[in-house]
Amino acid sequence: MATVYDVPGDLLVERAAKALKEVEAIKPPEWALYVKTGRHKERIPEQDDWWYYRAASLLRKVYVDGPVGIERLRTWYGGRKNRGHAPEHFYKAGGSIIRKALQQLEQAGFVQKVLGEGRVVTPQGRSFLDRIATELKKELEEQLPELKKY
Repeated sequence: MATVYDVPGDLLVERAAKALKEVEAIKPPEWALYVKTGRHKERIPEQDDWWYYRAASLLRKVYVDGPVGIERLRTWYGGRKNRGHAPEHFYKAGGSIIRKALQQLEQAGFVQKVLGEGRVVTPQGRSFLDRIATELKKELEEQLPELKKY
């Protein structure tokens, strides 16, 4: 059985986002259509379903780095702000998006809070991601048979 570490992260997040669309507990809030993802961004996300991609990315990040708190995740999703002629500065991402998405993942049973440490993936969340990673690895091996020896 493959794990999150055995497949490329971008492909796993894309596949997990599609699977999270079917989970009832994960729905974008009504303000998600109008909000930037952080102070460093100039525009709102272009994809209509960006909320599911962010939730899937958060689930993978908590799986890999957990226990992890919101402040560390804000730093991870932050970026450099273009300030015209002035030098660029790093700014953290918005905390509300990360917080709400993690709360929805908690309601779905994929993540749980550990007091004083942050959030960790539950066995149900680990199983969810590992199942997707296994399917993805099988598809990749069919497309590229030389990957089987690794």
